[in-house]
Amino acid sequence: MRGETHTHSLTRESKTVTHAAKTRKGYYLFPSTILEGANLSFQLKMNRSAKKANSNIVLALDLPSDQPHSLLSQSIKMLETVHPYICAVKINHHLVLPLGLFNGIQKILSFTQDLELPTIMDCKINDIGNTNRIIAEYYYKAGFDAVIANPFVGWEEGLQPVFEVAKQMRRGVILLIYMSHKAAEEGYGQTIQNPKTSQLTPQYVTFAEKALSWKADGAVVGATYPEKIREVHEILGEKVPIYSPGVGVQGGDVETAIKAGTRYLIVGRTITISENPTETAKHIRDAAKRCVK
Repeated sequence: MRGETHTHSLTRESKTVTHAAKTRKGYYLFPSTILEGANLSFQLKMNRSAKKANSNIVLALDLPSDQPHSLLSQSIKMLETVHPYICAVKINHHLVLPLGLFNGIQKILSFTQDLELPTIMDCKINDIGNTNRIIAEYYYKAGFDAVIANPFVGWEEGLQPVFEVAKQMRRGVILLIYMSHKAAEEGYGQTIQNPKTSQLTPQYVTFAEKALSWKADGAVVGATYPEKIREVHEILGEKVPIYSPGVGVQGGDVETAIKAGTRYLIVGRTITISENPTETAKHIRDAAKRCVK
């Protein structure tokens, strides 16, 4: 009961702060043109959240795994302290495995809903169509607003069912175009023969083209590869926003990524393992604001 009382107390306090955030001026002026077609609601939700918070920072809730029994309370505390400086939350298997999708994770999702923050499940969906559909359904039913999927599996009997479920449930699908780690080039950077044109093309370029043709709600390109961000942005324009992980700990730079075409910065350990997560989140948010014209 004590844990429940504490959580409700945090929720009430958070709603007050969130309401205050709604009255702030100087919002981000993100492009208002949203791709027509499926899944409008997620893109609009992200756009509105970014304007409300005056931030383009997506918090990757990556917490140290050495104390699994306190992950839930740590997650709530982290969100409570940094939420004024972020526009969304990304969760991956770091939390789902120890906490359970319909147990601890749903409590975190309920808390983010109280804070009016969109949530992204970084599950990197990458299987056959029927399995992909079920995976997406579970995460959407748990309360996630969007999932990240891997275009390696293709469309027919691949990711098509995910996009269909997303459209039915008015949720989002973000495609993984180029990861942020050092070995990304071994997969996403390969040169392939385009099966439609027979031309030799970088793998990530074909993935960017798929993000456009499949009407994805976002494209992940690592902040550690600004040249790839720039190239992908030339393909996507403002129709499919770019999400860039890898700022800070992995070596990605805020200004370089944004100037290359990133719309949203995904920041995890730089904030979550900081001695002062609140100040770090504010510092990164402010650095990003200076880059947005």
